[in-house]
Amino acid sequence: MGHILNESLIYEILSVVEEIPEGCVATYGQIAKLIGRDRNARLVGKVLSMAEFYGRYPCHRVVNHAGRLVPGWREQEYLLRQEGVSLKDEYHVDLKRCLWDCENG
Repeated sequence: MGHILNESLIYEILSVVEEIPEGCVATYGQIAKLIGRDRNARLVGKVLSMAEFYGRYPCHRVVNHAGRLVPGWREQEYLLRQEGVSLKDEYHVDLKRCLWDCENG
């Protein structure tokens, strides 16, 4: 990954995830860009896979660049639907309607 994964970086990523409003989603790449690591979307994914060890974060609000849900995490779809997130099908969020506009709040 090219960068040392340390607690500071982990909490930087998780603090951005914490900002995603209910009813919206963000992409791994979007979060990477917000922390100044444009090409580190996979790093964001790795951190989110360990998030439970650092507290409670709305990791269910993070999807890939195509809006695809995390494979094998059935609860993600349920949690997103509970928040009113629109899905195009059972595996993809409708990014046109639900992508977090982090530039404008």
